[in-house]
Amino acid sequence: MERCAECGRWPYGGAPGCARCLALVDRVVEDGYQAFLAEHGLDDDQALAEMIVEEIKGYDWWVVDAAFDRLTCAACGSRRGRGPVGCGPCDLDEGFRYSAREVDRPGAMSRNEHGIRVGVAVLRNGHRHSPRALLSWQVGLPLLLSGWLPTTPQAQALRARINKGATYEDLATEAPDYTGWNIVI
Repeated sequence: MERCAECGRWPYGGAPGCARCLALVDRVVEDGYQAFLAEHGLDDDQALAEMIVEEIKGYDWWVVDAAFDRLTCAACGSRRGRGPVGCGPCDLDEGFRYSAREVDRPGAMSRNEHGIRVGVAVLRNGHRHSPRALLSWQVGLPLLLSGWLPTTPQAQALRARINKGATYEDLATEAPDYTGWNIVI
């Protein structure tokens, strides 16, 4: 994996601070939404977005996230679900987004899609998550998007390193052995 020319991190891993990496993360959602529109012969409009967020369970997660992006929170003025922590409607939308469908991508390990979904949500809304959670997804999302899924011990080992103060560069430049997680990027 080549590093991002703008921030020097793995692609996607510089989000939310790196505009280029954040655009890549946003593309995960937007590309899926555009494919949904094309598949169903639909036009991208606010009425469709409102319908989707009213019936979240019937749609794939990226369709729901894209619909939220097209709507404005009446309380804080941000895109729905992306406002500051403590904005009641955004806090609810942040939780409701996880009611959407999660279907694993072809060729990916089972449950990989859940990790991608959470990683995308965290990196797109970094201000709503702890620095440790943000760091774990900055390291983990690029790997998940390549089709890899850590075991529970591997994920716990990564989290333990982060909790002990490991930085992005510590985690991204070493050839770590997180209990058998031997990955050289």
